[in-house]
Amino acid sequence: MDPIEALDEISFWLERSQAPTFKVQAFRKAADAVRQLSPEELARLVDSGRITSLKGVGSRSAEVITQAMEDRIPDYLADLRERGTQSLASGGDTLRATLRGDLHSHSNWSDGGSPIETMVAAARTLGREYLALTDHSPNLTIANGLSVERLEKQLSVVDGINSSQGGFQLLKGIEVDILEDGTLDQTADMLDRLDVVVASVHSKLRSDKKTMTTRMLGGITDPHTNVLGHCTGRLVQGSRGTRPESEFDAAKVFKECAERGVAVEINSRPERQDPPDNLINIALDAGCLFSIDSDAHAPGQLDFLQYGAERAETLGVPKERIVTTWPLSQLKEWLSLKK
Repeated sequence: MDPIEALDEISFWLERSQAPTFKVQAFRKAADAVRQLSPEELARLVDSGRITSLKGVGSRSAEVITQAMEDRIPDYLADLRERGTQSLASGGDTLRATLRGDLHSHSNWSDGGSPIETMVAAARTLGREYLALTDHSPNLTIANGLSVERLEKQLSVVDGINSSQGGFQLLKGIEVDILEDGTLDQTADMLDRLDVVVASVHSKLRSDKKTMTTRMLGGITDPHTNVLGHCTGRLVQGSRGTRPESEFDAAKVFKECAERGVAVEINSRPERQDPPDNLINIALDAGCLFSIDSDAHAPGQLDFLQYGAERAETLGVPKERIVTTWPLSQLKEWLSLKK
């Protein structure tokens, strides 16, 4: 087995199971170190028992590399694969089987941890037909948001990837900040060039209800917006602690989403679970479309869609109103209505 593929796959399974970041990064760094070597150099280090002299390679990753070089599945990987056969969620299997894609993901161009190509490979492994690359916009400096110039370069990278991805498409996208005045944090010309625009609030989350409602309505009514991302901004668990829901007039916001053809995101990240159940019910009654998205910042997190599918199925969200169950042709037709 190729040692780099073994290390990358281990990282995938660890990310999927929400293992500590340091543990995942240990295998990512080991894979990066091995990539710098020729096959002959790697073989010499393994044969001499000096593979741990390579910066970034510890005892566990050395064991994985050595076993992979013996043309076998490393023991650690075999164990992770076995555990990976178990579903992440306890329900939602019927709906999950109908999901074709994901409209919210991040790469190491902003605050994700992996190259675009690695995210694409993981999406394909999971059986996805499409994935939207939605790195952050410039206002979110803490997340290394993309300027016009950097986004321009990224679009060229996406074109190159798509030229060799038969049967799969990486959609050009952005998670754009809804600024305090309700405008979107990217130029209209650049937004015109994208397939998918996920609009989200990332700042001043404790604003009063009227202020937040006005701000969100501004983002929703922008003709470029396709998806309203993690609408309350809440955190219910995880290493970042908890954060309460933003306050806004849900009836007004979701009515506008329904009228404008903006899908309400069901964010599948375990620490978000956003929107809460009661708001999903309001959005259902308003006639909204939905997008079950992973908001993945690492390849293994792309499988978080299981959590979103579980919640949507439990709450009775009809499959036909979930845009990420649609085939690519139907999805593109819906997205084109905004062009």
